[in-house]
Amino acid sequence: MNLSTTATDLPPLPELLLPASPAPHQTGALERRSLRRSWPARITALLSAYLPLLMMTVLALGTWWLVKNTPVPGEAATPSAPRHEPDYAMTHFTVQRFLPSGGMRLQVEGDALRHYPDTDTLEIDKARVRAWAPDGRVTLATANRAQSNGDATEVQLTGGAHVTRQALAGDDAIEFRGEFLHAFFKSERVQSHLPVTVTRGRSVVTADALEYDNIKGLLQLKGRVRATFASPNK
Repeated sequence: MNLSTTATDLPPLPELLLPASPAPHQTGALERRSLRRSWPARITALLSAYLPLLMMTVLALGTWWLVKNTPVPGEAATPSAPRHEPDYAMTHFTVQRFLPSGGMRLQVEGDALRHYPDTDTLEIDKARVRAWAPDGRVTLATANRAQSNGDATEVQLTGGAHVTRQALAGDDAIEFRGEFLHAFFKSERVQSHLPVTVTRGRSVVTADALEYDNIKGLLQLKGRVRATFASPNK
């Protein structure tokens, strides 16, 4: 038996299938689509790489802010400067102050009162003040407007200011009138830098300014002074 065969007797080999090369006009389009797909991929990759670093930075900034703004235990907060605004007001009021012994020391009345905490002062409309000296003599003060310290022992009277130190037995009353009078009830003094009229009994004195100290028995008249003294036997 003859087993040899010729080439013509072998079955045909299958052809090797190779991918067809793209046409030249399609190459540019494929590259552009590839580039468009690569940018989102690149951004995603960058975010994935730097996301832990960004999170650590945000946490560090948040921790720094908390430490800076958290008050230290025992540390007192810095108080803000008070504004010049009244914290309370009264109308048609009467305020009285007493001595430790129980006697009356001061009484303040008026149509309206406003207290300013930044300066601890009182503003009073249509003020009427009555003060008692240790010897029992009463001093009255009135004005269209007054400004005083917190305990009303020092009062600046403005507009139709009038201070009267009432008489005791054997002594005449003394009165001060002007557009401005500064009365110190505790030290029994009256001052003014504006024209003022002083009346004692029937004697009248006018001056551009004055300083009066009752405890020292001293009256200083300043500027132009005019005086009218009544005869002692009248």
